[in-house]
Amino acid sequence: MMLEVRHLRTLRALHQCGTLAKAAERLHVTQSALSHQLKDLEQRLEVRLYHRKGRPLRFTPAGERLLKLAERVLPEMECALAELQRMREGESGRLHIAIECHSCFEWLMPAMDAYRADWPEVEMDVTLAYSFEPLPALVRGDLDLVITSDPQPLPGVVYHPLFRFQGVLVMANGHPLTRKSWIEPTDLRNETLITYPVPTRRLDIYRHFLEPAGVAPAERRTAELTLVILQLVASRRGVAALPDWAVHEHLERGYVSARPMGRKGMWGTLYCAFPEGVGEASYLRAFLDTARTISFQTLRGIRPVEDKQQP
Repeated sequence: MMLEVRHLRTLRALHQCGTLAKAAERLHVTQSALSHQLKDLEQRLEVRLYHRKGRPLRFTPAGERLLKLAERVLPEMECALAELQRMREGESGRLHIAIECHSCFEWLMPAMDAYRADWPEVEMDVTLAYSFEPLPALVRGDLDLVITSDPQPLPGVVYHPLFRFQGVLVMANGHPLTRKSWIEPTDLRNETLITYPVPTRRLDIYRHFLEPAGVAPAERRTAELTLVILQLVASRRGVAALPDWAVHEHLERGYVSARPMGRKGMWGTLYCAFPEGVGEASYLRAFLDTARTISFQTLRGIRPVEDKQQP
């Protein structure tokens, strides 16, 4: 026969209450109905579950075995149901994040810390999108949120802007290009460009600055960490395009120099990308609000942008 959850609940109530009458009261059924349910279960299992005579109530070995099952299964089931309830109400869930903006850790870590304090039951994880395409992974459901400056018109994905920022060309102090007020694409023809190790189509300096002008740098070198890129730049191994907020502190200390790219500068927008529909969950909207608040508290030179769902 099929053992049902109500049977396990009945045995647990009987054990906790000690009498059939009190167990029936706890389960909100009549004593007669509870007695009938137990007799029916015993007939189907062809075993006795508890001794009818004597006080306090005692289970048979078969009843003890099912009671152990009830004590193991019911708490797990009740915990899962409570979690599903919280998820349905937007209080719990999963938040697996991938970052295409590889210099974002400076403000993302404080944002995650602030978010955890208010949403402790949300499971969080973060990864750098070096070796995979994060937006297709978002569509597949492998991720819950992607931080990107390169929104793509993919079905089922919506984009919420965080802030606008300016990309600058970072150079060693005394580099010949520091004599210019701004950088032109042709200025990079003889330069080694240091970037993160991702395809050029995912780099703003290629997509928005070099390729429209038909220009390529003399050489490209890669490094995974922003600090390593800055060290290479400072030691005259090349130049790099980075967000102004990511290098502001180093510029103030005189560690490196920077110039805008183009007369009007090269501006971009950083987005949070969500799967369509999922982004309306309370815990995801709360992360978006926290990320915006922390970024404007932490970063210099960024600008607000009107919230919308598509770039």
